Amino acid sequence: MTNPLLTDWTGPFALPPFGKISDEDFGPAMERGMEEGRAAVAVIAGDPDAPTFANTIEALERADATLDRVAGVFYNLAGADSTPAREALQRDMAPRLSAYASEITNNAALFARIEDLWSRREELDLTDEQARVLMLTRRGFVRAGAALRGQEAERLTAVKSRLATLGTAFAQNLLADERSWFLDLSEDDLDGLPEFVKAAARAAGKERDRPGPVVTLNRSLIVPFLQFSPRRDLREKAYEAWSARGANGGETDNRAIAAEILQLREERAHLLGYDSFAAYKLETEMAGTPDAVRDLLMQVWHPARTAALADAEHLARTAREDGIVGPLEPWDWRYYAEKRRLDLHDLDEAELKPYFQLDRMIDAAFAVATRLFGLEFAPIDGPFYHADVRGWEVTRNGEHVAVFLGDYFARPSKRSGAWCSAMRSQSRMDGEVRPIVVNVCNFAHSDPALLSYDDARTLFHEFGHALHQMLSDVTYQSVSGTSVARDFVELPSQLYEHWLEVPEVLAEFATHAETGRPMPDALRDRLLAAATYDMGFSTVEYVASALVDLAFHDGPAPADPMQKQAEVLETIGMPRAIRMRHATPHFAHVFSGDGYSSGYYSYMWSEVMDADAFAAFEEAGDPFDPALAASLRDDILSRGGSVDAAELYTRFRGRLPGVEALLKGRGLDAAA
Repeated sequence: MTNPLLTDWTGPFALPPFGKISDEDFGPAMERGMEEGRAAVAVIAGDPDAPTFANTIEALERADATLDRVAGVFYNLAGADSTPAREALQRDMAPRLSAYASEITNNAALFARIEDLWSRREELDLTDEQARVLMLTRRGFVRAGAALRGQEAERLTAVKSRLATLGTAFAQNLLADERSWFLDLSEDDLDGLPEFVKAAARAAGKERDRPGPVVTLNRSLIVPFLQFSPRRDLREKAYEAWSARGANGGETDNRAIAAEILQLREERAHLLGYDSFAAYKLETEMAGTPDAVRDLLMQVWHPARTAALADAEHLARTAREDGIVGPLEPWDWRYYAEKRRLDLHDLDEAELKPYFQLDRMIDAAFAVATRLFGLEFAPIDGPFYHADVRGWEVTRNGEHVAVFLGDYFARPSKRSGAWCSAMRSQSRMDGEVRPIVVNVCNFAHSDPALLSYDDARTLFHEFGHALHQMLSDVTYQSVSGTSVARDFVELPSQLYEHWLEVPEVLAEFATHAETGRPMPDALRDRLLAAATYDMGFSTVEYVASALVDLAFHDGPAPADPMQKQAEVLETIGMPRAIRMRHATPHFAHVFSGDGYSSGYYSYMWSEVMDADAFAAFEEAGDPFDPALAASLRDDILSRGGSVDAAELYTRFRGRLPGVEALLKGRGLDAAA
C-alpha cells in the first residue's frame, strides 16, 4: 500500500494529505528519509570532482529533503495532537535520528570537502548568502564534533544520542502530568468566579468526562482560577499541582532526568574543548558569553525585585484584612493582585474579557500584517490534522506567500504553552518553495471563545513568529525564517505584541461579544495605563528562571539540580511569595531539548531590541509608518539567518540598543 507521506503532495498548496496519513505511516517514511539521506551524503563524500559550493554545500541542503518533509509533519502532530503511537515513535526515533545526524557530521571525507571549501572561500566568488551558509555549515559540523576522532568522537555520538532520548522523555513526562491532573469542583466551588471561568471549568469537565466542572493545569484555565477564586484552599491545591509538574515521583518524575541531562551537556562541552556548556552554547548567540547574559539579567533583576517586594507589602496587607494569618503565599499573589488592579485601575478581567474574542483577535493580527506588509488572508478548507485547526492562504498583491494554520484550543493531547513551527520552510534553491506555518496555542474553550488580554498578547506573539517564516525571502532553507540566533528569534514575535496596544487597533477589533460595540475609550485607556501593572512579579518569575538556567550550565553540572536551584534563588533574594516561572522539573524550554538551554535569557535579550525597535515607530509618530514597516520586512523579517543578527538590527535601527528602553517599557525605570 502506498505511503501517503512518500508520494507527491498534489492537493491545494501541496499541503500534507492529512486525511490519508495514519500513525503507522510515519516510521517507514522516516526510515526512507534517512536511507535517502545516507545515500545522498555518500555520493557527496565520494565525489571524485573537486569540492564546489554546488556539489557539496548545495547538495547537502538537498540531502534530507524527504526526512525534513516527513519530520515537519510528524513533530508538529506529536506536539499538538499526541497519541500513544506518536509518543512511542518519538521515543524510538530520538536516538536513531541523533545517531543519523552524527553519522553525517562524523563523515571524515565529507568534512574534508567542507574544510577544503572553507580554506578557499575567498576564491570561490560566493554571494553573501552563500558565504554565510558555508560558514554556518562548517561551524555546525565543528560544533557537532566533526573534528574529533577515535574514542572522543564515539563518546560524543553516544552523549548526543542519550540526550535526545532524555529530552523526549522529559517532554512526555511533563505532558503526562499535565493531562492526568485535574481538580473536581462542585457548582458551589464556582462561587465568586466570573462567568468565563465557570464556563471554561465546565467545558474542561465535559472534555474529561467528569460529572461536573474541573480545574486543569492548562494555563488559560488555572491562571484565571488563581486570579478569581475566593477559596484559598482550592487555590493552594491547584497552584501546588501546577508547580509540581514533573516532580510527583514515579515514572513521570523529571528530576533525575534533568540531573543526567546537565551532566551529559557538561561532558559534551568538554569533549569539544569548552570550559562549560554555557560557553559552548552562547558562542553563536548575540550575547556571546555567560558574563554578558548575567550582566543583562542582573541589570533587570534588581529593579524588578525592588518593585515586587513593594507590591508584596500591599498584597499582604489586603490578605490580612481578609483574615489570612501568616505570610502571603504564591497561591495568594494572583488573587490579591487582581483585587489591587481593580482598585488602582478600575480594571476587572471579567469586564475586559468579552472584548477579546478569539476571532476578532485573529482578525486584528491579520489586519496589522495587512497594513504593515501588504499581506492578505483568505480562509481555506481542510482537512487538517485536527478538527480545531483552521487554515488561510496568505497572499501579497495577488501572489501566493504562504499557508497559515491556526490551532488555538487546549486539549489533553496537546503539550502546554504556545509555539510556532513550519511544516515546510521557504527556499528557492530549486525553485520557489513557499512555507506552511503553524501557530499552536492553548486557549480555553468557551462559546464564544474569549481571551484574556495576556492570551491576546500570546496570539500576537506567535503570529510575529509566523510572519518571520512567511516573509522569509532567502535561497537556502538552512537560513530561512526563524533559523537565526536564539537570542534574536524572539525579536519579531515580541515586537509584534506592541501592535495589540495601538489604540486604533483596539478601537476596531476589541468589540464586545454580545453587543458588538467597541471597547469604550475610558476602558481602553485604563487597560493601557495598567500595561505595566504587576510587572515586578512577572519580571521576577521570568528572570529567576533565566538565572537558574544559566547557573545550571555555567560551570560544573550540579549533582542535584533542585539544590542548585534553591541556592541560586537564595543568593539573588527571591521573594517568598513568588516562584520561578518554570521550576526545573517542568522547565521544558531547557530540558526537552537544547533549544533554550543556557538560552532562556533570550526573551529578555530580544525584549531589549523589541522595546527599542517599536520606539522607532513611536518616534516617527505612526505605528504603521511605511518606511519603517518596509525596513522591518526587508532588513529583518525577510532575511532569516542569511546575515548576522547584530548587522540586521543595525540596518533597521542604525545602532544596537541598551537596556533603558526595556526598563521603561516594563515600568521599572523608576526602581532601577
